[in-house]
Amino acid sequence: MLIEMHILQNHAPSNLNRDDLGSPKSCIFGDVRRARISSQCIKRSIRRSTMFQEALSSGLATRTRKLPVRVGDKIRERLQQEQIGDEKLIEELVEIAVKKATGFGTESGKEQPNQRTAQTMFLTPADIDQVADVIYAALKEAEFDSKKCNKISAKDLQKQVADRGFRPVTVDIALFGRMTTSPAFHDIQASTQVAHALSTHKVDPEFDYYTAVDDLQRKDEEEEMGADMIGDIEFNSACYYKYLSLDVDGLVNNLTGRSIGRKGDIPNDEESEARDLAAQAVNTLLLAAAMVSPTGKQNSFAAHNLPSAILVEVRDRKVPVSYANAFVVPVPGKGNGLVQNSVDSFLQHVQEITRKFNLDAPHRFLFTNGVSLKGLNGFEIPDDLNSLVDRVESLVRSGEAAHA
Repeated sequence: MLIEMHILQNHAPSNLNRDDLGSPKSCIFGDVRRARISSQCIKRSIRRSTMFQEALSSGLATRTRKLPVRVGDKIRERLQQEQIGDEKLIEELVEIAVKKATGFGTESGKEQPNQRTAQTMFLTPADIDQVADVIYAALKEAEFDSKKCNKISAKDLQKQVADRGFRPVTVDIALFGRMTTSPAFHDIQASTQVAHALSTHKVDPEFDYYTAVDDLQRKDEEEEMGADMIGDIEFNSACYYKYLSLDVDGLVNNLTGRSIGRKGDIPNDEESEARDLAAQAVNTLLLAAAMVSPTGKQNSFAAHNLPSAILVEVRDRKVPVSYANAFVVPVPGKGNGLVQNSVDSFLQHVQEITRKFNLDAPHRFLFTNGVSLKGLNGFEIPDDLNSLVDRVESLVRSGEAAHA
């Protein structure tokens, strides 16, 4: 089953996603400058949103270089519980454990000079627990002797973690994937693809000139007149086309471990739990993609604008199709306005692509807000966003793919 989500969302003046110079990200598309929001920004805004975190709080991963610190805390707690030596010895052993854990993150196991791994890694609670267990076992084998423990190889420790086999994957990693250079952690192919959001129209940069003035400044004294600071912020206003696709079977395979070569049959109850979790993840992902905006410069602009149109397509054929080419010719703002013209161009393009490429979707849900629809065929029009999301979730739970 393939689920695709297309969003048209008009943002008020904003700087949602900045480049290295602090300007709103942009690109050339259709030979004109467009506003752009990177896929990384969109994914992080979804993953770190309160909506996503609360709905899937039963188990989420952490993207961090602080694995050694987390491992050290677990080792200290275990050493204290088992009363291994005095406090001085415990701290020496924790320091060694932290040092060995810094070697995770490179294939060679090279230890790092600080309490960080060489790379940022997406780690599950099970990953962190497993690393702590292996390091603790190695300390114990070395009889908790500091000199012997210092000789433990971080490369060997990584291999031991890898040899312990399958560890459960959290839903955020199953959705967005991960890649590491450490053999201790399986690479996961993302089941969700997210495009860079593009404006449907040409965009010209604008600048907000601002000043900071002392609240206690006296207007009657000349030397105190004027601003203490001046500056400017680049911004734009754009109607974005956003697109993401989700391979539901890939999501379930990630959750069960089938995608990373887990051996043996998957128990029926575990398979059923994975599909239920996938359905919940789809529900949450669709809602968050529609409701959450990037946080860049929001204290200055508060561009919290909801979508004007959302199309969700569900089909068996895993042929993902972006409709970004509906906007190769920039949409004009005249006539019915930028948003309505964008929706009209989008739906015309969808219907033409469907007809030309025989790309029917048994389920095609269209939700709109504040725009008019004319002459549409083959679309289901839900009353509200929750109704749309619930319908898609029910299809995932049933496992019927896209058959009506």
